[in-house]
Amino acid sequence: MDIQQLLFTFFGGLGIFLFGLKFMGDGLQKSAGDSLREILNKFTATPFRAILAGIAVTVAIQSSSGTTVLAVGLVSAGFMKLRQAIGVIMGANIGTTITAFVIGLDIGAYALPILAVGSFMIFFSKKPIIATLGQTIFGFGALFLGLELMGDAMYPLRDLQVFRDLMISLSENLPLGVGIGTMFTFLVQSSSASIGILQELYSQGQIALEGALPILFGSNIGTTITAVLAGVGSSVAAKRTAASHVIFNLVGTLVILMIVGPFTQLIYAVTPIFNLNPAMRIAFSHGLFNVVNVLIQMWFIDHLARLVTKIVPGDDSIIDYDSTLDHTIINTVPSVALNQAKLELGQMGDFVVKEYKEMFKYYQRQQDEDLANTLHLEEIVNKIDMNLTEYLMKISVEDLPIKSAVEHSQMMDITKYLERIGDHSENIISNVNEAVKASKKAAKSKGLKEPEKIFYDEDLIALFHLVQQNIEEAISSFIEDSYSLAGKVLQREKEVNRLEEDIRRKYIQRLNSGEGRPSDGILFVDIVSNLERMSDHSVKIAKHAIGLRFPFQPGDRKTVSKHTRAFEGKDI
Repeated sequence: MDIQQLLFTFFGGLGIFLFGLKFMGDGLQKSAGDSLREILNKFTATPFRAILAGIAVTVAIQSSSGTTVLAVGLVSAGFMKLRQAIGVIMGANIGTTITAFVIGLDIGAYALPILAVGSFMIFFSKKPIIATLGQTIFGFGALFLGLELMGDAMYPLRDLQVFRDLMISLSENLPLGVGIGTMFTFLVQSSSASIGILQELYSQGQIALEGALPILFGSNIGTTITAVLAGVGSSVAAKRTAASHVIFNLVGTLVILMIVGPFTQLIYAVTPIFNLNPAMRIAFSHGLFNVVNVLIQMWFIDHLARLVTKIVPGDDSIIDYDSTLDHTIINTVPSVALNQAKLELGQMGDFVVKEYKEMFKYYQRQQDEDLANTLHLEEIVNKIDMNLTEYLMKISVEDLPIKSAVEHSQMMDITKYLERIGDHSENIISNVNEAVKASKKAAKSKGLKEPEKIFYDEDLIALFHLVQQNIEEAISSFIEDSYSLAGKVLQREKEVNRLEEDIRRKYIQRLNSGEGRPSDGILFVDIVSNLERMSDHSVKIAKHAIGLRFPFQPGDRKTVSKHTRAFEGKDI
């Protein structure tokens, strides 16, 4: 036996298998586009629907780890509740069993022709959809080629006494089998790879079913490491999601180990009924285990959510978004739908203000937590912008009274102004983050323990506070129909413009005198520009509240005209 050749063939086959699995999953994901994320985002209202969504997405991308990471990201961004994410994770455990059934088809002899078909579609087709399909087919062929190579490498092991003794001991030592399955899956980061290898060993008669099942159960524990890694450094909610994945798989494995004897006998009993080959027998065991596990634990999703909340304490309320939009009432009572849109606009404004405050905290403290919160809040603002714009567009085709039509146009504009304010917060975060990295690098080169404080300027701090006041009062002026708040915003804008000019002039003078670095100056001026534009958008919102942008509103003509005249001729 050539040990070197055996190792080269096995690990080369493992690499091709993992590449094929990833390449096939990427092809499927490209075909689906953003719809996979939308499925998880929209179709998880109940635990049962969340489980179905988890199954669908996992089947589509051929990766339970990928589905889990998507769920962690959505929880972290506030688009999904913890109990919904737990349902998705349960569904992902069922969806991942499809790979084992595919492997059980035993079409390894056709791996090379499948690779050829896929490569031809990738390289000789000009249509993206054909190339994407070719990628999926190529990955499918690579998966079976890698499996064949691993099988060829493992076949000579049957002649080794130590290997035979190990396989016998696995049948008698359940914890050892679970440990091996867990560790191998942890190392290769793919339960499909572990199960594929197990199917090859069992098909070659090198391991008994009693020894294969504990390894199979252990692979379910090993796959949770991906969720754990995705939760590291994320929000409290994301950590809780990862913890629920670990607990769900651990509990399922412990329960099945207590009844492993009857479970094994059941697999033997159904084999002749369904005419299962050895590889399919492992796939059936994997599928049955996960389906039963989900059917048992799905009734305890709320309890599991409460448990992980106690295990991972903390407050994650900063990012918590629930849409108020009801699409069913648009056709029947569009005026009520418009009122709901205004409530959603107010919620969007609240998130924009939260994002601004987190951005300002990052400017002051330069903490990674503030950076992550700002980016998550920006994602929510963008999501509300998409949902609200779509909702308002649907309302626009309905017959609305003139006053409601004017308010509809105002909300369309204000939605975009708020989204742009959020974008400017993201721009400032990017500038500060870039300066922080440069400052740390400079401190390291000079041997300093702490980097210098970046961009600290009292006038800039004052500008931050003025712009925050404008944003908050502009949003309130429209939501509350307050002319007085809108007037304050318009008056304060003069002070913002004056302070912005003073800061620019002062900083240019500092650069001309040789103080600071030119690169810092560019970032500093860009921050000031972003703040000034945010204030400009706030003024536009305030003008909508007063009626300067849509001054002719039936029923309010005298009131609006009065306030319009109050600001006419002023330098706004």
